[in-house]
Amino acid sequence: MTDATTQNPTVAVTGAAGYIGSRVVKLLAEDHPSWSIVALDNFYLGDVRQVGDVTVEHVDIRDRSRLEDALTGADVVLHLAAVSGVDDCDENRDLAFEANVTGTNNVAWFCRKTGAALVFPFSMAVLGDPTEFPITADQPRDPFNWYGRTKLLGERSVETMADGAFPAHLLMKSNLYGEHEIDGRTVSKGTVINFFVNRAFGDEPLTVYEPGTQSRNYVHVDDVARVYLRSAERLLADLEDGVTGVERYEVASDEDPSVHEVATLVQRIAREEADRDVDVELVENPRGNETLVEDFTVDTTRTREELGWEPTHSVEESVRKLLRAKAEEE
Repeated sequence: MTDATTQNPTVAVTGAAGYIGSRVVKLLAEDHPSWSIVALDNFYLGDVRQVGDVTVEHVDIRDRSRLEDALTGADVVLHLAAVSGVDDCDENRDLAFEANVTGTNNVAWFCRKTGAALVFPFSMAVLGDPTEFPITADQPRDPFNWYGRTKLLGERSVETMADGAFPAHLLMKSNLYGEHEIDGRTVSKGTVINFFVNRAFGDEPLTVYEPGTQSRNYVHVDDVARVYLRSAERLLADLEDGVTGVERYEVASDEDPSVHEVATLVQRIAREEADRDVDVELVENPRGNETLVEDFTVDTTRTREELGWEPTHSVEESVRKLLRAKAEEE
């Protein structure tokens, strides 16, 4: 890899029209204006078409020939394209397999043939029901839903392809929340915290699946986007040094409240910021494929030390900001 490439690399982002991907593209362009950015998406759910000066190109990762043409010249690929979420994967199993497994194989095969570095995120769903805490990316895999299984297959593919061929970072992410803006428009997703905040302005209660004590770790979308930036910077150095193989990093915060605690937090802040009285209701859990552990602490020491990253947003601060913004719109 030449010095010129290190200074002016080409970084490709799949899933660039989505919740995280669009934020990643914006951050890359802001922090590294000399980098060339290739943004790809098939617009399955993501609908961002332009991020500043970067146009999101319509490319489906399942089409290997078209994908490789679009990725030609990329030094680093940030592979965010996926069918994400337990429900979407259960309802669209063939599509989830084609995108999360076949599509990821296509991206990893491109990197193996060209030597481009790769960042691949996978969910904590690959762990199934964690039994050791704090959680790390090195723990045994035992997914019990289709989403976790497809992401595990993608993880194994990248690990196999990267061996002796290219450097890769595998990011184990916790539950996201928060909103961000792209060129004046708000980009969001129906994650647990966002769902509760939006429902606080409706006529329905905040519904918490039984038992309510189940814990989750929550990390803000802005903080997650910065991990991709740090990974890209580190991988460019790894390319220069001839490093190959995978490194795994945990992407999480220090906050792992129960779902009921999150609901009551939204309830309290809705009253303070918007003068709204919102009920919290415990309802029968329709899911049989999720962990109900009451501890969800995650060890992010490796990510902090090796990538120089740490979370900067808190759940309470972010919920307050979201509710205040919603109140102003009323």
